[in-house]
Amino acid sequence: MNKDTSLLKSAWLIAFVIIISKFGGFLRDICIANFYGAGLVSDAYFYAYQIPSLAIILMGGVGGPFHSATVSVFAKLVNPNDKIPSEKVNKLFNTFLTSSFLVFLFLSVIIFVFSDQILNFIIHSNNTELINLAGRHLRIMTPVILIGGIIGIYYGLLITYRCFILPNISPVLMSLSIIIIISLTQGGKYGISLAVATSIGALLQFIVQFPAIKKLGFKIKPNLYIKNNPEFKNLIELVFPAALSSTIGQIYVYVDMFFASQLQEGAWTAIGYANRVFQFPVGILATAFLVPLFPIFSKLAGERKYDEMKYYFHKGVGLLNFAAIPVMFAIILLSHDIIQIVFQRGRFDSNATYMVSQALIFLSFAIIPYVFRDSVTRIYYSFNDSKTPFLVAFSSIVLKFILNALFIEKLGIAAITLSTSFVTLFNAVLLGSILLKKINLGYKMYFINMIKMFLAAFLAFAVNYLLYKYWIVNSENWIILFIKTLIVFILFITTYFIFTSAMKIEYAGELAGRVKNYVKQKILR
Repeated sequence: MNKDTSLLKSAWLIAFVIIISKFGGFLRDICIANFYGAGLVSDAYFYAYQIPSLAIILMGGVGGPFHSATVSVFAKLVNPNDKIPSEKVNKLFNTFLTSSFLVFLFLSVIIFVFSDQILNFIIHSNNTELINLAGRHLRIMTPVILIGGIIGIYYGLLITYRCFILPNISPVLMSLSIIIIISLTQGGKYGISLAVATSIGALLQFIVQFPAIKKLGFKIKPNLYIKNNPEFKNLIELVFPAALSSTIGQIYVYVDMFFASQLQEGAWTAIGYANRVFQFPVGILATAFLVPLFPIFSKLAGERKYDEMKYYFHKGVGLLNFAAIPVMFAIILLSHDIIQIVFQRGRFDSNATYMVSQALIFLSFAIIPYVFRDSVTRIYYSFNDSKTPFLVAFSSIVLKFILNALFIEKLGIAAITLSTSFVTLFNAVLLGSILLKKINLGYKMYFINMIKMFLAAFLAFAVNYLLYKYWIVNSENWIILFIKTLIVFILFITTYFIFTSAMKIEYAGELAGRVKNYVKQKILR
């Protein structure tokens, strides 16, 4: 019970913080959509941003290789209750920081010099204006590449010391930077102010970490103590394959960019917005549970307490599925109205709404394999194995290309997100199967519960689809549309909870019990 309470408290805290951060991201996206719509400037920015985003989000963000390697190694070396880190730990931190800085500095210079050539290779289009504009955006955003991995190391240290708030809320600084700057410049010419705001936002994320790292007792003393350093070797053995895995993930994106550039103007922007909407609920759920679970997995793996790892896996991933499955069906049911409410204003028209909603529906199929894949990947990292996730990700590049080619003619934009869902499923199944060689997590109970949840969500979907389709008052007014969407969503979640309770799914019973206890405590007060 204490384990469950501790995990849930951490998850609720992180979820609350991420909601604030994601809400800031949503406001940022609404602002970008209002000023740039889905057209040339937005396409140029989002094409260019894919490269710095590899550093700031995939490599440096929570769950990225630098964060994951730091947690995996430092969780075994430090005691979060210690007032200051040992000299050995501080030296390892500075070695990792110095070497990462030099590598990212080199990459930043290369990308700045060859930005036009890089984007000309990525964007399969004869639109020279688009390529040149994307090149200008990329040159402005190259500082983000330098900052990315360093932020990941800071995030990893903070989470190792159970400081969950700052790593999860600091991305809101980039969102605020973009909102303020493009609002003041009214979008600016060719969206240049958008690229400038992105670099400033990344710099703010970097700066805000210093006081927290200093408070933990770490001192910045650059060194390159690499030779005969087993802990640094462990870090590199984790970072290198994991970074390659993130790069492989980015290759998926480049494959998608290749196909999207053959579609109508605004296609890549639409796919980007669909992914952002997808990441809002899924990112909150996955991060809320996996961030506190990862240090636990790492520590238990080091102590060989595999039964406890199994327990935490089922508790964490089971709760994730319990929340994620209805989210998938809710997206399928309400995607068009959600996009219309959130984005359709200014230069973002009804055609853009249709493109984004279609992409989002097919992307929603990836939710469950996404949750499972990210969960078992954390277990691989706990065993200091980042090679297997890399090899699995690498093995599906060809699959991604083939699926895009097969679907693109008939499905258009939706083909790209549907292929993403299939590839995510492929990776999840392969990773889950190979993991059995390390630890038996007891998948039978996992699948039984998942099937029950799917059935409950499908029944709730069927009931509420009728309400959605035959809604009494249909209107384009966003207030009426918002009320309709909110009522249907609340009724959908309520019926889902009723069905899961009737099927005696343990998570529904636990949730009901916690709500009753909370209400009783409030009444007694």
